[in-house]
Amino acid sequence: MEKATFAGGCFWCMVKPFDSYDGIEKVVSGYTGGHVENPTYEQVCSETTGHYEAVQITFDPTKFSYEQLVEIYFQNVDPFDAGGQFFDRGKSYQTAIFYHDADQKEVAEKVMKRLESDVFTKKVAVELLPAKPFYEAEEYHQDYYKKNSGHYERYFIGSGRKNFVEQLRRNYFEG
Repeated sequence: MEKATFAGGCFWCMVKPFDSYDGIEKVVSGYTGGHVENPTYEQVCSETTGHYEAVQITFDPTKFSYEQLVEIYFQNVDPFDAGGQFFDRGKSYQTAIFYHDADQKEVAEKVMKRLESDVFTKKVAVELLPAKPFYEAEEYHQDYYKKNSGHYERYFIGSGRKNFVEQLRRNYFEG
């Protein structure tokens, strides 16, 4: 099993896109990239810890490749927004791919370059950073889309993510 770590704004919205594929063992919401050990949600939201809200995916690379994960990631974020995602603003909501080894870095760079040259019309604002310690978020954040489906759907729609992602897929990925 390997790990992949992605920051894509609110972690509630980053679990569901990865959660239903054969070869993906689990998707965990949490915090990474900061300087405080074991941060709480309140600390991360205060923008004082340097952490991003992120998901960490445990996957079997013989069944589901890291490249496939990166491609799914890019279909579920606004790859052009350097200030956060949708109505969530600030460092903790910015996008980043946290690579765990040189191979992951190479794959992510390859996908980003291909998207910038062949798919998108703008430069990608997603950061590519070495993985740092990942801290699981509080239990009530885990699998939020399942536990609180009504609130999750209202947030997914109300934040603007749903419409953006649907338009992104139509304009760039289906065709």
